[in-house]
Amino acid sequence: MAFSKAGATLCNVVLSILITSSFIVPSSAGAFVGMNYGLDGDNLPSPQQAVDFMKKHGMAQVRIYDTNAAILNALAGSNIQVMVGIPNEEILSVGESNVTAANWVKKNIATYLPNTNITGIAVGSEVLSDYPSLASVLLPTINYVHEALVAMSLDTQIKISTPIAASLIEDSFPPSQASFNQTYARTVIEPLLDFLSQTGSYLLINIYPLDIYQQNQKVMSIDYALFRPNSGIMDSNTNLLYTNVFDAMIDAAFSAMAELNHTDFSVVVSETGWPSRGDTDEVGVSVDNAATYANNLVKHILNNTGTPRRPGIAINTYIYELFNEDRRQGATSEKNYGIYYPDQTPVYSLDTTGAGMISVTGPANRTWCVAKQGVSSSSLQAAMDFACGEGSADCSQIQPGQTCFNPDSVPAHASYAFNSYYQRNSMASGSCDFAGVATVTTIDPSLGQCIYPSGSQGNQSISIGNLKSSGAGSTYCQSLILLGPIIMLVSTLRLDLVVQL
Repeated sequence: MAFSKAGATLCNVVLSILITSSFIVPSSAGAFVGMNYGLDGDNLPSPQQAVDFMKKHGMAQVRIYDTNAAILNALAGSNIQVMVGIPNEEILSVGESNVTAANWVKKNIATYLPNTNITGIAVGSEVLSDYPSLASVLLPTINYVHEALVAMSLDTQIKISTPIAASLIEDSFPPSQASFNQTYARTVIEPLLDFLSQTGSYLLINIYPLDIYQQNQKVMSIDYALFRPNSGIMDSNTNLLYTNVFDAMIDAAFSAMAELNHTDFSVVVSETGWPSRGDTDEVGVSVDNAATYANNLVKHILNNTGTPRRPGIAINTYIYELFNEDRRQGATSEKNYGIYYPDQTPVYSLDTTGAGMISVTGPANRTWCVAKQGVSSSSLQAAMDFACGEGSADCSQIQPGQTCFNPDSVPAHASYAFNSYYQRNSMASGSCDFAGVATVTTIDPSLGQCIYPSGSQGNQSISIGNLKSSGAGSTYCQSLILLGPIIMLVSTLRLDLVVQL
C-alpha cells in the first residue's frame, strides 16, 4: 500500500523524537569516511559554496592537496576536520631547512588556527613511486615540519604523514607475505615508520581496487573488487579468508610494516574510489560499479568491520573525490572520480555519514563463538558435523543459496555453526570449545546480509534504511514507531545504545 504524506509526517515526528531524545546518545566512536576535495576542474563551486555543501551533507572530514587560502578561510567555523597537503613540487622549498619549514607552518597552518580545524598534514603524495628524486628529502622535510609544530605546541593536534601508493607494497597476496619495495624499505620507509610511531601518527596509503582488478582480471572477479558477495581467497599462511581487495591491501600493509618491526600504529586510507566514466578500453568502469564500490565501502568502514587480520579496528578512509574535475591529466576515468558533478548534482547516490540507518546494538559484552585461526579444515569440519548434527545447531543459512553460504569456506561455515550451537546453549561455559577449535569473541563476525545471532539475550541489531514513499517505507516507519518505547525502555535499563545518525 502507498505510504501517505500523513504517514511520512508521523514517521518524521517519531524519528525526530528518537533522535533528539535524551535517552539516545549518538555514537562518536569508530571510523569515519571523509572526502578528497580538489580544484582541478572547470565550473566548480566556489570554496565557500563547497564548504556549505559539505555541511549540508554532514561531511565532517575533508582532505585538500595544498593550503589554499580560500578553502581554509571558508572552512573557518565549520568544525570540519581538514587534512592539508604540501604538494610534491613544494617539498624541496619547504624542507630546505628548519627555518623554511617553520615559516611554512606559521604562514599556512598557524594563521588559520583555531578557527579552521586543521588536524593533519600530508607531505607530498606517492613521492617514492612518482617522484623518486625526492626520496632523500622526504623524511627531513617531515621532521622539519614536525619540529615547527612542536615549537608552536601544535603537534598533539596536527599529525604528519605522507601518502604512499599501494604499488609500493610488493607480493601483496597473500597479504601475510607482503613487504615494502626493497629499494626504499630500509632507507626511507623504516625511518618513516619509526617517526610515525614516535609521534603517534598513522601511515597514509592510496588504494584503488579498480587498478588492481584491471591488472589481475584473469584471476580476480570484479565482485572481489566491489565488495560484492563472492567465495573469497584464502591466505594459506594464516587461514584468513579475504572477500575484497580493500581488506587484502590493508592487511598487506600491516604485514609489510610488521616486517619492519612496526605493529604499533594505524593505517588511514588517504585515497580510494572508483570512476563513473572512462575510455572504451577501461574495463570495469561504469556509474553502477562506482556506486556499488562507494556504497559498499562506506558500509564496510562505518560498521567498523576492520580486516581479517585486525577485525573491529577502525580504518579511517577518504574517498576520491568530492567533484568531477575535468582538468585532471590522463584517461577519461581520471576526470570522473567525483561523487558529484560541478553543479552539485549527484553522479550517484551516496551517504558518507550513515544518517540513513539507525543501528541499535545491545550491551558491550555481547559475545559470539567462532572458529579459531590456524586450525585445519578437517578438524573444523568434524566439529561442524557435530554442531549441525547431534548438537542441533541451525545450519540452514550456510546451505547453498542461503544468506550465509558465502564465503563458501570451511572456517566461515564452521563459525556460523559453532555460534548457533553456542547461542542455543545460552552461551554456557564449555559450549564454545569443540575440542579446542573454537573461541569466544566480542567482535561481531556478521558479514553483509549474513547476520550471526547476538550473544546478548533479547538484544538484536536493528537497521532502518532511508524511508521512501512506498510500502516498504511504511513498514520501516511502523517498525520504528513500535521500537520507540522499546528503545527508551532499554535505555532506562542503562544498556549501551549506539545510534548512527
